[in-house]
Amino acid sequence: MALQVRSYANALVLGVAGRLDQDNCEAFRADLMVHVERSAHDGGAVILDLRGLEYISSAGLRCFLLASRQAKAQHGRIFMAALQPMVAEIFEISHFNMVFQVFPTVREALAAASSEAAAAFDLT
Repeated sequence: MALQVRSYANALVLGVAGRLDQDNCEAFRADLMVHVERSAHDGGAVILDLRGLEYISSAGLRCFLLASRQAKAQHGRIFMAALQPMVAEIFEISHFNMVFQVFPTVREALAAASSEAAAAFDLT
């Protein structure tokens, strides 16, 4: 699962598409952690744009949780945005919507990250 990476000021938006499950979770997490470390080092945030994520298993949720713990340890932040209905339901059932800040749109997540990131997004 390749991440589509876009940068807006001090925030990285990572587009996640397809399925996140046992088969690809560890590779996804390794790729995600590179971006989390880079963002935390720069004092920014990572926004996971989940509009293309069709399904997430418990293994995928675990990857998100481990990434969140690592980000917090490095004083970084991870926000979720644009969840598909099925993924939103899985987040609600598992209470991950209480673990992560979840926003309806990428723009709203960027505004929560910083005004500079939201302004950069508005320019595109």
